[in-house]
Amino acid sequence: MIKRAIGVVVAGAALLAPTTATAQENAPAPASRPAADAWQRVGDGITAGISGIAVEARHGAAVDAVGVRDNKKPGQNRLVALGLRPDGAPRVRPLAWDGELPVDLEAIDAVPGRAHEFVALASSGTAYRVVHEKDTAKVVGVFRLPGISPDANYEGFALSVVHGKTVAVWADRGQDERPATLSAAEWNPADNSFGKPVSAEFRAPYPTENVRHASDVKLAADGRLTVSSAADPGDDGPFASALYDAGRITVDGAGRIRLAVSRTPHRLAAVTGHKVEALTCLPGSRTGILGTDDENDGGSVAFADFCRP
Repeated sequence: MIKRAIGVVVAGAALLAPTTATAQENAPAPASRPAADAWQRVGDGITAGISGIAVEARHGAAVDAVGVRDNKKPGQNRLVALGLRPDGAPRVRPLAWDGELPVDLEAIDAVPGRAHEFVALASSGTAYRVVHEKDTAKVVGVFRLPGISPDANYEGFALSVVHGKTVAVWADRGQDERPATLSAAEWNPADNSFGKPVSAEFRAPYPTENVRHASDVKLAADGRLTVSSAADPGDDGPFASALYDAGRITVDGAGRIRLAVSRTPHRLAAVTGHKVEALTCLPGSRTGILGTDDENDGGSVAFADFCRP
């Protein structure tokens, strides 16, 4: 659980609440139930990190999820099925990839209203629509995001229905003095087409060195955006991360997507010892899941209360 006290240690990584009076006044209400008190390892070594995660199904306290791995070579795993419980060891099952092979998958989200169907995003801005069937991820579509830059590195992606429209949000991570760029557009799941995108810059106040301002993004049904930020000084760390209430998606009277990003984002939590590159929320719950790509130290997940149902 992301606690409001300072310096609560969770299996070698501290979950830290904001420290300023304003941040404490604006902190979320206590969760209705505690989340797990430990990070759960889901892979060892540099090819086993989790760079994106999405919920597939929920069975009481147990969650079926899928995670992407940012591997680049043939024969390396791209998608993994995760069986997660707050009080038990995770089940980890690598999936075979059937279709055009991606390079450097960095994010994933579920297609709203389509069971076992997901869109995974590579850092180049190429998206892969896949269906999870038994032990296989079958590619059913490949498309490019609109308005992408060849100089960008895309690490965040989200899908959600907001005010009756299916909205996609994606994020170029930024680096140090260069802020992240968040973009949003209406997405048509019938043909993978997009409406006109809108964009805004996002800068994380913390971490302050070797920072990727947006390592993932998720979009709630009410339009609120949660962004993770991470410090990555190299394959051996030390790593640090933070979660932010970063802004909001709205739909105006003409049906156009609007994006508002905060210049002073509210920090929901900070994590020391891990590079958070993945986040997702359980539907209708304050509980979410964080995933890490800790490079040589592999990947871990943790349940945490950072969502807004």
